[in-house]
Amino acid sequence: MAKVVCVLYDDPIDGYPTSYARDDLPRIAGYADGQTLPTPNAIDFKPGQLLGSVSGELGLRKYLEERGHTLVVTSEKDGPNSRLERELADADVVISQPFWPAYLTAERIAKAPKLKLAVTAGIGSDHVDLQAAIDRNITVAEVTFSNSISVAEHVVMMILSLVRNYLPSHDWVRNGGWNIADCAARSYDVEGMHVGTVAAGRIGLAVLRRLKPFDMHLHYFDRHRLPGKVEKELNLVWHDTVEDMVKVCDVVTINCPLHPETENLFDEGLLAKMKRGAYLVNTARGKIVNRDAVVRALKSGQLAGYAGDVWFPQPAPKDHPWRTMPHEGMTPHISGTSLSAQARYAAGVREILECFFEGRPIRNEYLIVHDGALAGTGANSYSPGDATRGSDDAARFNKT
Repeated sequence: MAKVVCVLYDDPIDGYPTSYARDDLPRIAGYADGQTLPTPNAIDFKPGQLLGSVSGELGLRKYLEERGHTLVVTSEKDGPNSRLERELADADVVISQPFWPAYLTAERIAKAPKLKLAVTAGIGSDHVDLQAAIDRNITVAEVTFSNSISVAEHVVMMILSLVRNYLPSHDWVRNGGWNIADCAARSYDVEGMHVGTVAAGRIGLAVLRRLKPFDMHLHYFDRHRLPGKVEKELNLVWHDTVEDMVKVCDVVTINCPLHPETENLFDEGLLAKMKRGAYLVNTARGKIVNRDAVVRALKSGQLAGYAGDVWFPQPAPKDHPWRTMPHEGMTPHISGTSLSAQARYAAGVREILECFFEGRPIRNEYLIVHDGALAGTGANSYSPGDATRGSDDAARFNKT
């Protein structure tokens, strides 16, 4: 029998919900590219429940314990004395979410001799040292497309919030003011602006489709060019380098995976090539941008605004400069963990575990690493290597 260690974020401060704002979720028939939703044999939760926190357990306990497996659920993941660290020695499976990642560094993988499967409940497996997983023949899997539209919706919300100066205007009202001029002094229309996405995969393309009705000019950079019919349908402009794209865009949204080739992509030099007063939105990974260069660009006016819900490490220390920099629209990493998304990625985790325990192949689109190599989605989206360096700083969240 197997030991499954599941790392999830903490319950709400007022306790695990006993009721919800809505009674049900809309029924989604399938994904835009034809991929089917997760198809586990069964689920032991009601869609719309809070599944991503500790008490939600991704709806896995009944399934695992009825089959004799052990499930350990914890939010304590950072530092050498964390619960995660203590449970690794005999763990067969580690499940984590990008929003509260269990950083599986090479050092931690070395402490887990029985580890066979690392599952991301959601999308994005950069919190695993993929090179170490390759070397140890550990399968890495994620629930592809489960929360891509959730993230795309969050991107559109953040673009509109930045450009229309929504958050500062809301603050004026909350603080008892009616300062229209202060609100309008940084408020613009998105109509006619040029917006570009770094990567036009499931999320990036969904963002472009949702922005087209706003009459924006749409651009994209991706190493895999989209089919001509898609470019024609959306009137897209493809750029063969990110530098070429950012210099013409009023808004840039980052939607690529984090791996060694994209780490620190938006450094001081690339930010300087953007149009002065451009907006940058990042719901991909915090490490794709240079933390301090973003702060300087906002203070100098090179960037008019920066919004995102991804940080590095996660949780970010309380003294992280993005918490206090000007003209920001930051949230904790929530874009892909709406209650709607949780129902899909929890079902996808269940499907992956059913395949693993029953000796059936895991869907190719869910695979990141398998049989000692990048596989499936991983072969198309990642490069071998490690993007976890510096993740030990997450332990400072509870100390600052």
